[in-house]
Amino acid sequence: MKEKETKTGATSRRSFVKQSAVAAAAFTIVPRFVLGKGYRAPSDTLYIATIGCGVGGKGHDDTAKFTATGKAKIAFLCDVDSVYAGPTFKTYPDAKVYVDYRELFDKEHKNFDAVSVSTPDNSHALIASAVMQLGKHIWVQKPLTHDIYEARVLAILAKKYKVVSQMGNQGSSADGVRSMREWYEAGLIGDVQTVYTWTNRPVWPQGGLKWPEKTSPAPATLDWNLWQGPAKEKQYPYDNVKDGGIKLLPFNWRGWWDYGTGVIGDMGAHILEAPMTVLNLGHVTEVQSSQGNPGQGFNSEAFPDTCPASSYTVLTFPKTERSAGNIKVHWMDGGLMPPRPEGLEPTDQFLNTAGGGGGMIFVGTKGTMMADCYAGRARLLPVSRMEETINIPQKYARVKGGQEGHYGQWVEACLAGYGKMETSSPFEKAALVTENMLVANLAIRGYNIPKAPVSAPPATGAAAPATGGRRGGFGARYPARGLNLFWDAAAMKITNFDEVNQFVKREYRDPFKLSGV
Repeated sequence: MKEKETKTGATSRRSFVKQSAVAAAAFTIVPRFVLGKGYRAPSDTLYIATIGCGVGGKGHDDTAKFTATGKAKIAFLCDVDSVYAGPTFKTYPDAKVYVDYRELFDKEHKNFDAVSVSTPDNSHALIASAVMQLGKHIWVQKPLTHDIYEARVLAILAKKYKVVSQMGNQGSSADGVRSMREWYEAGLIGDVQTVYTWTNRPVWPQGGLKWPEKTSPAPATLDWNLWQGPAKEKQYPYDNVKDGGIKLLPFNWRGWWDYGTGVIGDMGAHILEAPMTVLNLGHVTEVQSSQGNPGQGFNSEAFPDTCPASSYTVLTFPKTERSAGNIKVHWMDGGLMPPRPEGLEPTDQFLNTAGGGGGMIFVGTKGTMMADCYAGRARLLPVSRMEETINIPQKYARVKGGQEGHYGQWVEACLAGYGKMETSSPFEKAALVTENMLVANLAIRGYNIPKAPVSAPPATGAAAPATGGRRGGFGARYPARGLNLFWDAAAMKITNFDEVNQFVKREYRDPFKLSGV
């Protein structure tokens, strides 16, 4: 049964594309090549080009799951690191290999139907925008984009070019999110105005890190320039960790703002999507964040180029037709967790590292429900209340294969053609989830924006400024600490702390740019 759209006022999902169009009115989309509405692959096989396919990364895993459907063939593989991607190249010997996705698209665009993108976050939007301009169906790993502006653009392009789109947050296809939505709409836990979400990430180094001054030669098997993409150019970092270097590749880039989006960028799409869907949340309106000091002591040095080791962020959403008031979603990472909820079985592994190391708790006026990461193990508390769910009618169709069916769902939708089948995380929906995650990052980054110290010393005998000190004082180094930032979705900006708006839309390094903008 197709899900019914529900009205949620100015912040509903239905209004998202309309608001996006207003925010993006400054650019004009000029297609170079469009296959047309309802394009269907010429056979029952979907020919896929995979961009970013190293073993151990999501590109390799996604590629295997597409082919496991029996309806997809990997026609092209593209990666800037031939060593990291080497095992994948061997797994698909019939696939033609490229280093530069731009060359692949120029030469082979007539020979594939869809593209899967699993590069570092900072390149997602560049590649996806080029894919959609070719009229090709598109899969992008989470988070959809690095910047808020990019998320708006991709939502518009997917609709403009009529392509089947999916973000790689497979929990959106899980049974759990659909069950919790049905339980909530049946009134089993009453009105929800508080949600707790958490993850055990990061599992990579971040927080209090400084980019090394020393450099190392980039491996000959790596195209370092293409890997950096639109980020500001840097020399390959000194990689001897024992001697003050950093190991950036293949995974630790997630902890650096130039390339990744931190913990919430990595896991937010898996954990925040369910509360947004269950409660029908739209645009976040307020956000505040705090984080652990990067080192020891009150005046520990802070380095704003790297994401914090731990953070606690509260996102406020306006009331919907399903709530009596505003809804606050609490996000915790780096080992921070909410109190263990009442009614949880003594043997229940609250953290549940086996289920993704995170979860969510919905606190209602009549009870509580919770789930693990990916909306797994959805349950009422105490679990004896699960008997109440037996007679709750199934309103929302399940995805064949559940969470793992996320891949086959996209393949089938691509073969059917645009508008013929639904996907669980199309870009219109994925862009809104991503935007809310990245608004949280505005508060997280704003917490650690360095400000210049007081330029002139006080007159003799005068008291020192409250935020003075050798490096400008605690308040100068953590200017957004304790602030509630207000997000104007239509204007796409924070209205009361302009310093963070620089992160809404990056400046790209030449010659990298979004296509069709």
